[in-house]
Amino acid sequence: MKRIFLVGILFPLLTHAQWNVNLYGGFSNYVGDLKSTRYTTSQSHGAFGAGLQYDLSGHFSLLSNLSYGRISAADAQSKQADLRARNLSFESVITEWNVLFEYNLLDLRVHRVTPYVFGGVALFHFNPYAYDTLGHKVYLRPLSTEGEGLSQYPGRKPYATTQLSIPFGGGIKFRVSDRVVVAYEINLRKTFTDNLDDVSTRYVDQNTLLAARGGEAVEMAYRGNEVTDGKPYPAAGTIRGNPKQKDWYYMSGLRVTIALNDGAWQLMHRRNGVIDCPKRVY
Repeated sequence: MKRIFLVGILFPLLTHAQWNVNLYGGFSNYVGDLKSTRYTTSQSHGAFGAGLQYDLSGHFSLLSNLSYGRISAADAQSKQADLRARNLSFESVITEWNVLFEYNLLDLRVHRVTPYVFGGVALFHFNPYAYDTLGHKVYLRPLSTEGEGLSQYPGRKPYATTQLSIPFGGGIKFRVSDRVVVAYEINLRKTFTDNLDDVSTRYVDQNTLLAARGGEAVEMAYRGNEVTDGKPYPAAGTIRGNPKQKDWYYMSGLRVTIALNDGAWQLMHRRNGVIDCPKRVY
């Protein structure tokens, strides 16, 4: 009986619901200690994603997506002389799964164009790395560049590389046909970490870091000695980053929404005796 009851609930949902596939392509970037500009295409990288969308009405939808992007920044490209002298850099792949609630300001069954907004929750993974003087890829978290996990700095715990973020944003949609909608959108991600770039607080003692994690950790914690206007390794306690401002990442680009079935809207119009198929909901 339980199985019959479950099938009775799910069958109408799966056969008459307004289901769509979302395909996304654009660029990804970040805001943090190595790049303070809020929104820029400088040092951006390609991003893409895919997911499912369930339309609740002509205005409201639920979405779930998987996305992939890459973020990076380098002090060498900063306009500030002191940051260029610090000479830090990083890269990281961002993979994300999200659940979003979306609102269309206009009903696309009636209008061909509408602005829209969305928000929700996301689970994302990152793992910052940089390249040493020989061009070797070095992951930064195991090096404890700011003393994370060292007994001499008990208040600095290793940061998690899988965390929650709050995605939100908006854009504008264009209905191309009854089954296809194209949109341009900006996706912002508020995170709860200051370590997307492995830069957060103050320098630790050089000798302590050397003894605990080796010469590579010291090399990647401060790279000013690699540039002509750089200075020696800073004294312990010197500011390295700003822990009061959490890092952000964002994506911007085109989204294509493709309807998978006729869904509840065509069924509704059939029951009402309407011969012409209504415009789709996206």
